[in-house]
Amino acid sequence: MRVAIIGGGGRVGVCAAYALQWGGIVSEIILFDILEDLVRGEALDLLHGSAFLHDQRICSGDLESVAGADIIIITAGLRRKPDESRLDLVNRNVSLFLSIIADLKAASLRKDAILLVVSNPVDILTYLAVQESGLPPEQIVGLGTLLDTSRFCSLIADAIKAAPTQVKASILGEHGDSMVPVWSSATCNGFSLENHPELTPTTKNKIFERTRQSGAEVIRLKGGAGWAVGTSIATLVHAIVLDQRKMLPVSSLQTGTYGLAGICISVPTLVGLGGILEHVELELWPRELQGLKSSANALQETIKRIGV
Repeated sequence: MRVAIIGGGGRVGVCAAYALQWGGIVSEIILFDILEDLVRGEALDLLHGSAFLHDQRICSGDLESVAGADIIIITAGLRRKPDESRLDLVNRNVSLFLSIIADLKAASLRKDAILLVVSNPVDILTYLAVQESGLPPEQIVGLGTLLDTSRFCSLIADAIKAAPTQVKASILGEHGDSMVPVWSSATCNGFSLENHPELTPTTKNKIFERTRQSGAEVIRLKGGAGWAVGTSIATLVHAIVLDQRKMLPVSSLQTGTYGLAGICISVPTLVGLGGILEHVELELWPRELQGLKSSANALQETIKRIGV
């Protein structure tokens, strides 16, 4: 499959391209950015390493080539400031995002293309893509809380001194301040973590708070996230390309799961060829369910505020 990255000259776009290159699954990676020399340089740099990795075509392209890709990843956007919530980015990023969608449509966006929204605030922009792109909702996927989930699992593993790949836990809801940790189903190698001796209530709270503040922490330390979000994007792309039917916490239009409808938010979601295959309503603790509904309310208020 051909994958295009809008914002391919930026930190997130380049890290996503690098992760996709190492994955070796997609056949072509197209980078697009308004900074033409920068994006051509990034594409050339990636191309120079291809002889030691995989037989992929890597290039910079125009909007027509992007609109013709199988999967279009939108990473372009203004960066979040250290003291700024993701939702504070709404007014600064909405007009830019809408112009990107309009440009894609003008360039003959494929009717079977999958849009993967990464730019923040991702849940709001995913909703705008559903409203404005003309594509079926199942073909529009926001990265949602997939990155938060990776951070959460990694921090849990570090706290209990376990292998990160053995820890399975999820963050649901908004990719932002109202995100919800799902401790009820957290496991390590299939065993419940509910009564793990290292995971006291205080430790759990510290792990979640660090997860919730991870984006701001990375911005403060190095200017912005890159490698982890690139890995998360590649994980999602591979789930689609390989039709893996993975259950992932990604953002998409809700039509009744957990009583949620008319917004894009992260719930347990089967992802495979074609994009969103199914939303799965798994059992949550009452406080987790209430947290998810509160998160949805926060997003609905933002949608009302911007009038979309």
